[in-house]
Amino acid sequence: MRVGIQLPEVEREVRWPEYLAMAKAAEEVGFDSIWVGDHLLYDGPDRAPWEVWTLMSALAASTQRVTIGPLVACAGFHPPGLIAKMAATIDEVSGGRFTLGLGSGWNRREFAAFGIPYDKRVSRFEEAFTIIRGLLAGERVTLDGQFHQADDVVLLPPPARTVPLMLGSNGPRMHAIAAEHCTSWNTWWEDYGNTPEGFAELQARFAPHLERSACMLVQLDGRPRERVTDVPAVTEARFAEHIRELGEAGADEVIVVASPIDERSIRALGEKLP
Repeated sequence: MRVGIQLPEVEREVRWPEYLAMAKAAEEVGFDSIWVGDHLLYDGPDRAPWEVWTLMSALAASTQRVTIGPLVACAGFHPPGLIAKMAATIDEVSGGRFTLGLGSGWNRREFAAFGIPYDKRVSRFEEAFTIIRGLLAGERVTLDGQFHQADDVVLLPPPARTVPLMLGSNGPRMHAIAAEHCTSWNTWWEDYGNTPEGFAELQARFAPHLERSACMLVQLDGRPRERVTDVPAVTEARFAEHIRELGEAGADEVIVVASPIDERSIRALGEKLP
């Protein structure tokens, strides 16, 4: 069982020195991976994280052991060949510690704000994914699609390995498109009710070869509640036990979403890792 942690997204404004301190703390206390969200803009109120690819590259150069990945990268935000190129570069910088989580995106506000097409997102994802996974597998790719084109594109310098792909979607059509070529699948805690029973039911629907990755919301004792939701958070006291229960329900990996998320929380939870 691997246990990772998500770094801050839009809970509050976080500057690079704090991201660096949290990443180093996560590595020091024993987390296996660190994850950052790929979003451009939320509203109500306006807020956003830093650009995820730049941030991941800096984290890759500043850590030694943890896996790094986006939770998850939106295939619609960049040309697919460029996504593959960026993924291969971060994997090189990290020494083979990168996992490319991919999804089709969902937040209409950021698509509109940045002038990115929102329609037919799954169809757009299908073409983009064909280019991305082909390039990361070392292929030369040509595609004349409705939404994306590639003309004998190849990744050079060649990647040292095939970057693992993680699918961030519960949609049957998305799984039909991507599952065969991915090594893992991730689901958000709200999508399965943040319970082992809910996760067991959800994960049973998907391809058996995929490793199962479950996000898990944890509320630390006596600390501010940063995630306002109707789905109950796991208490700090049940942190390790809940991870074990998710493992029994089929999870190969748990990604902790801590409330609040700061260095103090990371160190407190690190002491309780199973």
